Amino acid sequence: MNKRQKLIPLNKLNLTDRFLFEEVMEDPLAHQEALGIILGRDVPLLTQNEAEKELRISPEARSVRLDIFSMDEDRAVYNTEMQKQRRADLSRRSRYYQSLVDISLLEPGIPDYSQLNESYLIMITPFDLFGCGKYRYTFRAVCEEEPGCVLEDGATRIFLNTRGTNDDEVSQELAEFLHYVEHTTDEAAEHAGSERIRRIHDRVRKVRNSEEVGVKYMQAWEEKYYEKEEARKEGLQEGRAKGRAEGRKEERIDLVKKKLEKGKSVLEIADALEETEETIRELMKELGV
Repeated sequence: MNKRQKLIPLNKLNLTDRFLFEEVMEDPLAHQEALGIILGRDVPLLTQNEAEKELRISPEARSVRLDIFSMDEDRAVYNTEMQKQRRADLSRRSRYYQSLVDISLLEPGIPDYSQLNESYLIMITPFDLFGCGKYRYTFRAVCEEEPGCVLEDGATRIFLNTRGTNDDEVSQELAEFLHYVEHTTDEAAEHAGSERIRRIHDRVRKVRNSEEVGVKYMQAWEEKYYEKEEARKEGLQEGRAKGRAEGRKEERIDLVKKKLEKGKSVLEIADALEETEETIRELMKELGV
């Protein structure tokens, strides 16, 4: 199959596809509308969003790329992530993201932690990570012994499930928005009664119709394609090398077995095969000797 046939056209992408999500939400107004729907309140963002913001605490530490990072007029920060693939480590990944965001917020030498910004980590998924049927799962630290006692540390983590079933527990706008995220069509936007969803869809249409974005999408896709091809070829080469090494090992084990059957000593076998005595003993262990 021609590799071009595997490319999903830009106008067929949904917001669950990270490329479209980042291109749309990089616009502060679109991100502001989405946050307003998710949080149920107005979120007056500052004018600059950052897409694929990289955070790293040291050159040796693992870095992360945040999909969309923004700040509102009260200095609260919002990291909004699209996670299309189910992974077992998403809960712990959110913890790591939160820690790196916190580290990035305080300037060196500031001793007053009360200056640490309010922060919201929002992860949108087209699956139910926790299996309770909710559209939204909001996590804040609470005391086990006294559940009504909340640790007011300013950190909130929200997981959104586009396939929730608790429509009577969330706003109609949120349910419609999450449906629209997974099915980003003109029909879904028109069906929604939310003006905010329609304004987000206006941004989606502009992105889809942009020749510049189309070129960027093609370049990003080809870069990812060639990275996968290179990784596949390296994997095949490593597999062949491993297979050859395992084949040679089997041959040596067979030779050791034959020489042992002839009553040869470890030293004699080592000399004959030009191996160390230690290597011969390791091969003998494979034979259970």
